[in-house]
Amino acid sequence: MKRTIMVFLSSMLLFAQSGKPQNAFTPFQIQYGPPPPFVPAGAKLAVLEGDPTAATGDYTIRLKMPSGYKIAPHWHPKRENVTVISGNFKVGMGDKFDESKMRDFTPGSFAYLDPDMHHYAKASGPTEVQVHGSSPLQFNYVNPADDPSKKK
Repeated sequence: MKRTIMVFLSSMLLFAQSGKPQNAFTPFQIQYGPPPPFVPAGAKLAVLEGDPTAATGDYTIRLKMPSGYKIAPHWHPKRENVTVISGNFKVGMGDKFDESKMRDFTPGSFAYLDPDMHHYAKASGPTEVQVHGSSPLQFNYVNPADDPSKKK
């Protein structure tokens, strides 16, 4: 677990803002990079506010996903707040990925997931979501074998 947190912290530092923080963005000003290793490859991530790796404080990130992108069942120890910016974000609850139990969230949709709620997601078409919450952001897979950072 400590290794996962350290890998997460190291990778997220790459995305932390340097210098004077920007407090307003147009879509074209948002700079995306690769996601941290605990998220499946193929998505792009941007940190809009704060530092998701900090011990305290708030953060806001954006995640762009290609069609078919999947995030295996996982949970967070702190509340996760998700707004769909574009595309169709499918979310299911539970310990096993089951598309038949997923709900569609279209642009403008919002959901919050309380701590320890087991959930999974899939992008149906290119999809972008905005996630905000309290730092540190931690990502725990229900099945540790699903953690992409452990697949080498």
